[in-house]
Amino acid sequence: MAVQFLRKASVWLKKHKITLLAVSCVGLFGTNVSYHVFPEQTFKLLHECWSEGQPAELSQRLCGVFQDVLQDTNVKSTDSYRAFAASGFHPVSAGIPWLPAGSLVGIPPNFDGTAEDKTGIVKHVIVIDGKEVDWESNEGVALKEALTFSLEAQKFVLAREVVYLQNGSPLASAVVAPTCLAGTFFSGRAVKLLLGLSAGPVVLRSVCNIVTAAGGLLFYYVSYDAMTHHLDCKADRKAAMLSKDYARGGIEFYDKILARNRIFRGLMGKKGAKMYAPSGNLFPRYWFRVKYTPYTYRRDLIVNILRKLQA
Repeated sequence: MAVQFLRKASVWLKKHKITLLAVSCVGLFGTNVSYHVFPEQTFKLLHECWSEGQPAELSQRLCGVFQDVLQDTNVKSTDSYRAFAASGFHPVSAGIPWLPAGSLVGIPPNFDGTAEDKTGIVKHVIVIDGKEVDWESNEGVALKEALTFSLEAQKFVLAREVVYLQNGSPLASAVVAPTCLAGTFFSGRAVKLLLGLSAGPVVLRSVCNIVTAAGGLLFYYVSYDAMTHHLDCKADRKAAMLSKDYARGGIEFYDKILARNRIFRGLMGKKGAKMYAPSGNLFPRYWFRVKYTPYTYRRDLIVNILRKLQA
């Protein structure tokens, strides 16, 4: 009975494989982009900052800074971009501006702190490796400094998130998986035709399919990481080129991100060594993948842009 069912399933798959491929590609694309199509129901719930059992509200100052950034980035419809208080240490974003749901940019509470007033940071409890950070210790003072950004740095990173969404980056990232799936399918068929395995033994065809699938998975990882690198650098470049102040803010932002990560590496012990490189970059070892664009590379990119703007 089971053998008969498998035979029928095999025949059905051969007959409808193109349709199944199309449905799979659309499903993959829809799954990847759903996070951005419904940001209120997905993204915001994951990243929203809470205070005393209620969603935290952004200060008037940060709302004003966000509006200034929207103006500087030439956003035509400011209603398409909304800010909210997010957990974490630096801004996050999601959404597609031209869709009804618009886009969301999450601004962390440490952005309320300024070089003149750091009290907004020390009000928050940070627990690392099971221990609460003592803001009066050497590490606490250094961390406080690394989490405090000037107005220029705040504007840069907010502009970077806005530009990232303006460029349609969520859609570009979502396209990678279905493209690689379709490419793997057609590559597999081409290889079998070239090797004359289309009507060959089942074992050889199975081996060919496994090798092709493994190659397709490897290609997906490399393509996705390359796309992430391209989109990150593109957003950084556009934000830094808005003005010299934005470029200086970008350099400061990445300098402090690197400093913060180095502090975390020391405070977290062995876990920190696995998560952060001595330079402050994320995940120093992850086989052949580079899942995150190195912060040192992004800083150097902005340094070169500032040199051009000053020339």
